[in-house]
Amino acid sequence: MVAGARRVVVKIGSSSLTTASGGLDADRVDALVDVLAKYDDREIVLVSSGAIAAGLAPLGLTRRPGDLARQQAAASVGQGLLLARYTASFARYGRRVGQVLLTTHDTSRRAHYRNAFRTLEQLLAMGAVPVVNENDTVATDEIRFGDNDRLAALVAHLVRADLLVLLSDVAGLYDGDPRRPGARLIPEVTGPAELEGVELGSAGRAGVGTGGMVTKVEAARIATGGGIPVVLTSAVHAADALAGAGTGTWFHATGRRSAGRLLWLEHASSPRGAVVLDAGAVRAITERGGSLLPAGITAVDGEFSAGDPIELRDESGRAFARGLVNFDAREIPLLIGRSTRELARELGPDYEREVVHRDDLVLVGA
Repeated sequence: MVAGARRVVVKIGSSSLTTASGGLDADRVDALVDVLAKYDDREIVLVSSGAIAAGLAPLGLTRRPGDLARQQAAASVGQGLLLARYTASFARYGRRVGQVLLTTHDTSRRAHYRNAFRTLEQLLAMGAVPVVNENDTVATDEIRFGDNDRLAALVAHLVRADLLVLLSDVAGLYDGDPRRPGARLIPEVTGPAELEGVELGSAGRAGVGTGGMVTKVEAARIATGGGIPVVLTSAVHAADALAGAGTGTWFHATGRRSAGRLLWLEHASSPRGAVVLDAGAVRAITERGGSLLPAGITAVDGEFSAGDPIELRDESGRAFARGLVNFDAREIPLLIGRSTRELARELGPDYEREVVHRDDLVLVGA
């Protein structure tokens, strides 16, 4: 199946590109590019960590800072260094690269999602290698992906990839801490049930990344649940992974292709508030695929603006769906329990619409 994958998303972690003290390791970057550049018959999208880590040493930082402002500063310095290194390395093969920086804000909204898709499609059509990263220089806590493993899984859905390859500093998924004697590599995962009882580790050994095995398994779940198989292995085995040589851990696809933008809404957005629905509205959404109308709302919680992601909760407080809201939080108390026709007569035609349209809504926690 790997051999037949025409479009592949490859994710590489910070610890596989940089030194423990910060700064890019040019030899490691070149080694990765040596593998990727030889596949003229494939479209490669590279999701690369390393911007913050690359900016540490130039700014005199000895470790990844804990505060957002200094992380953004390090990313601002490091992102340019990272792209320059990839540009020079791919140029050895006559290949061009294009930088694509994303936040969850860019991709959960319909128009932004289409723009991101078109940009990536055009780069691939023109023979360039998109280098994707989170836009750490401007991302706030509310619009951050949190880790590039999740970002890679969502990008794989965005570009309709045939395969996702997660490259790390660990050879694959083990049944325990791989540093302990007796830990065994799990070569194949056919479904989530096989991971019960598996001990998942934390961040990489170099201490410059944010992910760990937990985030990689979660990324594999997101990808495979939407029909995209995943290979998880170490960066030094990248060539074997792309050649289908059986390295690392293979996660089988468990679901079918689904609407990619809704996956971003489900897995990458942070709700800014919530509305509570009566039982009839819950049934209309969960059983009949309906939109959320004002008549079904009983309460509103939080401060949010039109276009923000919010939770939809039942009367017990359980969040059962997530969607992009069409009204500000301050407007919704005026709408509660009323029909759109009544609202249009009293407040104008702008109020004759859904609070959350079904095309901007996804069920969660099922």
